[in-house]
Amino acid sequence: MIRKLSLLFAGALMGASAMTLVYGAPGSTANAAGSETYRQLAIFGDIFERVRAQYVTPPDEKSLVESAVNGMLTSLDPHSSYMNAEAAKDMRVQTKGEFGGLGIEVTMENDLVKVITPIDDTPAAKAGVLAGDFIAKIDGEEVRGLTLNDAVEKMRGPVGTPIKLTILREGADKPIELSVTRDIIKVKAVKYRVENDVGYMKITSFTEKTFDDLQNAIDTIKKQVPNDKLKGYVLDLRLNPGGLLDQAVSVSDTFLDKGEIVSTRGRDPKDITRFDARPGDLIDGKPLIVLVNGGSASASEIVAGALQDHRRATVVGTQSFGKGSVQTIIPLAENGALRLTTALYYTPSGKSIQGKGITPDIKVDQPLPDDLKGRDLTRGESDLKGHIKGVEESDQGSGSSAYVPPEAKDDIQLNYALDLLRGNKTDPAFPPSPEKAVMNNQ
Repeated sequence: MIRKLSLLFAGALMGASAMTLVYGAPGSTANAAGSETYRQLAIFGDIFERVRAQYVTPPDEKSLVESAVNGMLTSLDPHSSYMNAEAAKDMRVQTKGEFGGLGIEVTMENDLVKVITPIDDTPAAKAGVLAGDFIAKIDGEEVRGLTLNDAVEKMRGPVGTPIKLTILREGADKPIELSVTRDIIKVKAVKYRVENDVGYMKITSFTEKTFDDLQNAIDTIKKQVPNDKLKGYVLDLRLNPGGLLDQAVSVSDTFLDKGEIVSTRGRDPKDITRFDARPGDLIDGKPLIVLVNGGSASASEIVAGALQDHRRATVVGTQSFGKGSVQTIIPLAENGALRLTTALYYTPSGKSIQGKGITPDIKVDQPLPDDLKGRDLTRGESDLKGHIKGVEESDQGSGSSAYVPPEAKDDIQLNYALDLLRGNKTDPAFPPSPEKAVMNNQ
């Protein structure tokens, strides 16, 4: 039996952790390959030998094989891929929440590296890298023709060394040259503060530190604000790309006393795994509002979906990313690891959000500032080429704007949540009614 490691993954990363490993049940055994499959494999072997022997210059045989494997996997969906030994090691390091890098989350689009978001207080953010930027050159070398892994590898290097990025930015007349100095990236899984009579907690990613950091945030807020003065909490999941499945379950469990949190369903209809809450609500039943937007993906959608279905929290903001697939990491000994999509996850009511996302109970748009107007900051799984078609995916698709103002005073979504908690605004969706919780009866 192969031991597999399951995770939720929101995109290829550079300097950010978006996953946590958990042990999962082995997937069902596929039918043996037929004679036609072996014939096709023979064609591949023939082509490989001809390239190796006759190409104009001697090719790197290892790179040829890796490219062929990745080509096969990326044809399945945007989240399946092969990781060589170094990449697999980096992934394990990233899940710990502390690693070397620039501090940007990236993906590949139109043969360029696209910045999903820069992480706060990292070299990339300080240098002026923005969400939506396209990296065209790395130290003067064209990105076109490189795989995402190749580009990420070039951006890595010893701490303290500089790297030059050539950026294409919508609205800019010419490419922008930025110099970024590599550093150790220490991701704060949870940032928190007291907003007078409200506890504010922002989960930036789901790493091994997330649940412990959340517990610490709640304990500190309770000490700073007397219970009779505390109106409630805001859990901010905006721009959160996802992370570890077990951490998403633990975070959800923080606010729930009982019931299903999430289930995963694989290729075999019998391959269903459910995760349930345990008794104990760490915020003692206080009102809770969850903020989401187009940057809320994967593990963050598990949390929002569980709290919404149980009517434990009111979800405010805009449509989430809609990444509802689970990737299993299959170790390949010294040859790295295979990251393969093996299941979809479902909210407690039995809904798949793949390609759809979490629809907020109260939609509150966040306008773009004048200097960003005209830029497309919409993020959604349904926009990704080759994404798995969700069972509930509509023509509208998933995702929405992934913008959060740097200053709280300009944050319309946050201030709307604060007004609800303080009674300055009213809405039928707040507070939610637990007796109206919609659970899956299967």
